[in-house]
Order: sequence, then C-alpha cells, then structure tokens
Amino acid sequence: MSEQILSIRNLTVHYVKDKTVVKAVNGLSFDLGYRETLGIVGETGAGKTTTAKSIMRLIPNPPGKIISGEILYKGKNVLNFSKLGLRLMRGRDISMIFQDPMTSLNPVQKVGEQISEVIRIHKKVSRKDADREAIKMLGMVGITSDRFNDYPHQFSGGMKQRVVIAISLACNPKILIADEPTTALDVTIQAQVLEMMSELKSNFDTSMILISHDLGVVAEICNRVAIMYAGNIVEIGNIEDIYENAQHPYTLGLFGSIPDLDSDADRLKPIEGLMPDPANLPAGCPFHPRCPHAKRECAEMSPEMIEVSPGHSVKCILAKNKI
Repeated sequence: MSEQILSIRNLTVHYVKDKTVVKAVNGLSFDLGYRETLGIVGETGAGKTTTAKSIMRLIPNPPGKIISGEILYKGKNVLNFSKLGLRLMRGRDISMIFQDPMTSLNPVQKVGEQISEVIRIHKKVSRKDADREAIKMLGMVGITSDRFNDYPHQFSGGMKQRVVIAISLACNPKILIADEPTTALDVTIQAQVLEMMSELKSNFDTSMILISHDLGVVAEICNRVAIMYAGNIVEIGNIEDIYENAQHPYTLGLFGSIPDLDSDADRLKPIEGLMPDPANLPAGCPFHPRCPHAKRECAEMSPEMIEVSPGHSVKCILAKNKI
C-alpha cells in the first residue's frame, strides 16, 4: 500500500463571473499520509476552503470550476468519480467538518436522526441498528442518549459542533477534513472540541486535514504544517521544521505577528500590505509586493518548490540561494 492516502497534484481552481476570473487555487500539490494530521495555515482568501471543497468535489459550478490537476484518494482520481461514486465516498471514505456548526445541521430534523441517516446510507443497516449506532456516537462526543430526539436549536454552539463531529465520524472515514472547526466557539469550548477531535482521530485511526489561521491550534494537534498563500503552498514540513526553522518570509511574518510572552518587544511586527486580489495576482512570486527581502527577479519569475531538508520544502528564491 502507498504511504500516502491522499495526493493532490497541480490542482487549479477558478471562479468565473461575467469576465472576471478569480484564481482561488493555483497549481497546488501536497500529500497526506496514513494516520497523519496535516495543518493548512494561511490568511483569509488564501484558498484553504476551496482546497477542502475540491477534495470533496463540492465546488459550486457555476461559478467555480476545477481547471486541472489530480486528487488521488488511494491512487484513484476523485475528479473522475461518478455522482454515485462521490455519494459513496462522502461520509464513508472522506468526511468534512464545515466552519460554522450553526448552519451545518438541518434545523427541522432531530440530531439523532441526522446521525442515523448517514449510517443507514453507507452501512445498509436497519433503522433500529442505525439509531443504536447514532446513540453510541453521541456518547463518544459527550452527549447523553436523552438528547437523541432534540433539535439543533436546543443545543449550544459547542454541542452543535460535537453533533457535527459525530456525523462526520459515524461511518469511520479514512480522512477527516476540518475547516476551521472552532472558529465560532469561545476559547474554553475550542480547547474541549480540539482535544475531543484529537482523541477520536486516534481511536478511529483516521487521517486528518485541519484548516486554520491559528498557529497555536495547529501546533497542538498536527504532525505536519503547510503554509498557504494566494492559492498555493509556500512552505511545508513537520512541526519542528515550520515552528523552529521557518524559511519563507511569509511564514516568518506570520510568526512575527504573534505575541511572545518571552520577548521584550513593545510592538508586534505585522506583515505589511494586504493579500493580493485573486482576480489580479501579481506576476512572479505573489508575495513579493509584501516581502521585505524581495529582489527584482521575484517580480519576474515564479519560484520553484525547493527541498531545504528532508520533508521540508520552501517556495522562495532565498531558499534556493541557501542551498
């Protein structure tokens, strides 16, 4: 069996409206190993959610369209799956936790029934057996069986997210994609949900992609980290590579904008400028207009991904010059 359960190769996704082409993802490539947790970090608009929806084949068309590339799940290209194949894949092989638990659940259906429905679709069991499994899943996420017949509006935000996680893991998927799963939750509930997700991932032997803008959250539960900017990965490596030996100016900028209790600095060092408009990306390296180390060639040519150490790659001419 291959060491990678998921491989994305040169994925390009555009959104087209009228004559405007929004280049959301541009030649993206990365791998996800068995039982591995990969964190994808970047600012709003970097293309993180579009990448996740592409894996699930949930890009709305129109206006979105996967222009090129491959999404290989266990060696099979998801982009070639039929509608039936996609329906069988979603929930059974790959599940996704969306950003907002408030809108992820059907407001007029009991939460227990929503979990039971997923189980019946993929496992072909009786309603009674599916309900029994649904109650078991609720218990795994810390919700008692007497809440089975409650509606989503009767749950708090944190409890709704627990229900969404129970639905996502109900059929023991091989890959779980969590798109900023704690964004709408307060800090104490965030910690509880992340701890529970990490434990369940281990129990179910699941690989996971965690999308976040919070480097602290990623450090807590991920094995590897990919830094994303303007629709592409600019640096990828294990936790030690990224947090202790970051090479790309954008990655360094992200860390520089985080408060450090051990530092005597009076002010944070924000990254100058704004994310580029994906409908009008700059030539060359998309980060060069904001980069403090930019050279003339940065505006003329797009850098290649350079492996600076085993498993640690950087998309920057500075890394190339160091080799």
